Amino acid sequence: MAKKLRRNLKVNFLMNVAGGIQVKKLNKASKNCEKAQEKTLRAILEYAKDTEWGKAHNYDKILQAKDAKELQKLWEENQPAIQYEDIRPFVERHKNGEENVLFPGKPMMYATTSGTTKEPKWIPITNEYYQNIYSKMSKVWLWTFIHHRPKVFGGMVTSIVGKSVEGAAPDGTVYGSVSGVTRRDCPDFIHSLYCEPDEMYSIADYKARYYCIMRTGIEKDVTLLVTANPSTIVEMQNNVNEFFDEYVKDIETGTLNSSLKLDPEIRKVLESRYSPNPERAKELRELKEKYGTVLPKHYWPNMQVLTTWKCGNTKVYLEKFKDSFPEQTLHQEFGYFASECRAGLVMNGKSDTVLFPHMHYFEFVPEEDLDKENKRFLRLCELEKGKRYSIFVTTFAGLYRYDMNDLVEVTDFYGTIPTIQLVQKINGIITMTGEKLHERQFIEAVHQAEVSEKTSLKFFVGFAELESSTYHFYFEFADQSTSQETADAFAKVVDKNLKDMNIEYAAKRDSFRVKDPVAHLLQKESFETYKARCIDMGARDGQFKLNLLMQDERRHAMFKDLIRK
Repeated sequence: MAKKLRRNLKVNFLMNVAGGIQVKKLNKASKNCEKAQEKTLRAILEYAKDTEWGKAHNYDKILQAKDAKELQKLWEENQPAIQYEDIRPFVERHKNGEENVLFPGKPMMYATTSGTTKEPKWIPITNEYYQNIYSKMSKVWLWTFIHHRPKVFGGMVTSIVGKSVEGAAPDGTVYGSVSGVTRRDCPDFIHSLYCEPDEMYSIADYKARYYCIMRTGIEKDVTLLVTANPSTIVEMQNNVNEFFDEYVKDIETGTLNSSLKLDPEIRKVLESRYSPNPERAKELRELKEKYGTVLPKHYWPNMQVLTTWKCGNTKVYLEKFKDSFPEQTLHQEFGYFASECRAGLVMNGKSDTVLFPHMHYFEFVPEEDLDKENKRFLRLCELEKGKRYSIFVTTFAGLYRYDMNDLVEVTDFYGTIPTIQLVQKINGIITMTGEKLHERQFIEAVHQAEVSEKTSLKFFVGFAELESSTYHFYFEFADQSTSQETADAFAKVVDKNLKDMNIEYAAKRDSFRVKDPVAHLLQKESFETYKARCIDMGARDGQFKLNLLMQDERRHAMFKDLIRK
């Protein structure tokens, strides 16, 4: 106990110093975000002005602006807003060894993520961006944990990340997970707290990876659990429910289940870390005898902080582990974070992301302008509380007025800096014939139907079938004996709720341009099965996201295969 206390005090001291310095810089920027943004944009333009891209878009000329407003005017005149496909050819040139195309030199790595085409997006991560943005923001991130829960580093840390290196571009530059690289490069005094060795995230087999994560973590006193995607928590607990007795045997004997599909070298690394622990095995057996289903609040009773995404459509997964963690656990929003950039951090321990104006340049299009040909672009200092916007970012890594395809809402202010929450992806809006049905409307309509019909769903998802102008609603009821007749009636209630929420949807339904929705009954654990299949097909666990309303025949076909027989 004394050793844990000394370690906790040491980590707190070091992170308060390192993180505190960066918090002071944030607080300084918060006093005048307009000034901070002007300084940031000028720094990015100066950084990129001598590149091929910078010369083509007159960055030298833009830098001659006399003030922030003129800077924005020249910026808009010379640099169009872009999407990934606009820079893909330039990224390809970097991948093949060219320098000074989008940014000085070449990237230190690429983060790969799914794109709108069949080809993934290769997001460049420059050394400038990683060292001056990611690294410094990580210090603030760890500082927020300590600020809200001083005992957070009193135990061990379980952090679910992607592989730091997954392969290489033609010129040898590696690609992989930024979260994996961040974990790999964290300070030694933090790295020593991780339950899992980095090699664990190279395990290819889905169930074997989760088995190893939980067999390792459940033996320890974990006080911090980090994973961006809340669906990962569901998968962790499913693995516990299935393999708890096997974990206990392994912990008692200091072994690792011989039936797991593991690379021999990875197995060797993992087994070298284990030793017999009959005392912990006894504790775990007693927990199962007492509670039956053993939850995180039982095996990790000292958990201080759990951090995952909580906004957007991730809320549907949160219900699956509601009340599973100890009362003192702070469930902190992971923050507005994507492969393209880490735009800010949650500073209040709740769900509002404070954008970092001294590290990125931000622009916003009001929600009401999304369908207009001539969109208004607003600066960070021009946003209003309660309004929704599409967000565009400019970074030190080759993204210039880059469309994040995200709808965010301004929730409050941190000094002069707006705080935001993700509402949904812009492509979460489906329109087969002008109905403009929002994913969030579909989610709310289903939840309202659950209340009015006094029933409960474990999972649901909707697909638009353009050819027939029909929405297909897939429901996994908590009661697996629910009949098709009941599902059909439930779908009618959802349909009515959607009509009440969306006048365009109501008009299209009343005119029969959108046909009656079709209800389908899903098998038990349909979401978990779908996610496992996606990961087996190459999806990255930490990036796994699922819109709950889509027009996507490939994904639709996968759910057709999960209909209850």
